[in-house]
Amino acid sequence: MPVVLIAVVSLFVVAPLFLVIIDTGKIGVISTFGKVSVRVLYSGLNIKSPFSQVTKISVRTEESTMSSVENEGRMQGDDSVEARASDGAQVKVDITVLFHVKPDAAMTIFKELGVDYEAKIIRPVIRSAIREVIAKYTVTEVFSTKRDEIAQKIKEQVASDVEPRGVVVEDTSFRDVKLCEALAASIEQKLTAQQESEKYEFILAREKKEADRKVIEAKGQRDAQILISQSLTPKYLSYLYIISLKDRQGTIYVPTEGGMPLFKQVQ
Repeated sequence: MPVVLIAVVSLFVVAPLFLVIIDTGKIGVISTFGKVSVRVLYSGLNIKSPFSQVTKISVRTEESTMSSVENEGRMQGDDSVEARASDGAQVKVDITVLFHVKPDAAMTIFKELGVDYEAKIIRPVIRSAIREVIAKYTVTEVFSTKRDEIAQKIKEQVASDVEPRGVVVEDTSFRDVKLCEALAASIEQKLTAQQESEKYEFILAREKKEADRKVIEAKGQRDAQILISQSLTPKYLSYLYIISLKDRQGTIYVPTEGGMPLFKQVQ
C-alpha cells in the first residue's frame, strides 16, 4: 500500500514536468533557458521537456476598449482618446477594436513583444490612427454624419500597422464621441436645421412633379378633344348612329335620293 501511494504521489509531482494541457483557443509557446523554440503546442495534452516553460497565447477574438467609463476597458479611469478635428474642435472618442493573433505568428509575437503585446502595439496604434483619421474630418462629421466612415478608416489604418506583426483586426466601432456641451448643442441645432431644409426641399420637389403631371394630363385631354372634334363630321356621326341601330329590332333602312337612309320604326 505505501508503494502504491508513493507511486501515485510521484506521478502527480513528476507528470506536470513532462505534460502540459493547452486550452482551446490558445497556442503554447515553448521557451527553454530563455530561448524561444520555433515549435509551438496546440490545444490538447502535449509532452514537453521538464526544463521548458510553456506560455499560453490566446488566438481567440480579443477586444481592446478605450473608454471614459470607469472599468469599461482594461485600464482604470478615463481611457478615452482625445483628438482634434480638421476645424480645430477637440473631441474625446470611446472606441472598441476586435482583433486576434494569427496562430502561426504567436511564437514571433511572444519572442518580440511578450505576452503584453496589446499594450505595446495594439493600443498605441489605435490612438495614433484615431488622431490621424479624425484630423481629416470636421467636428460635425465626427459627431454625427460620418461616424461609420471614420470607424472604417480607423480600422484600415490600424490593420495596415499591426497585421504585418501577425495581428488581424476584425472590427472597429465608435462607442461614443464627446464634445463640450456648448459645441454639442450647436451641432444638434445645425443638424436639425439641415434636416428641416432637406424635408422642405423634398416636399417642393414632390409638388413640382405633381404639377408637371397635371399639366401633362391636361395637355393630353386637350389634344384628345381637338382630335375628336376634328374627326366628328356629319357623315361620321351618321355612321355611328347607324351602327348603334343595327341590333335594334323593328328598324328598317329606307334609301333616299340623297343616298342617306331614312329610319322607320316598325310597330
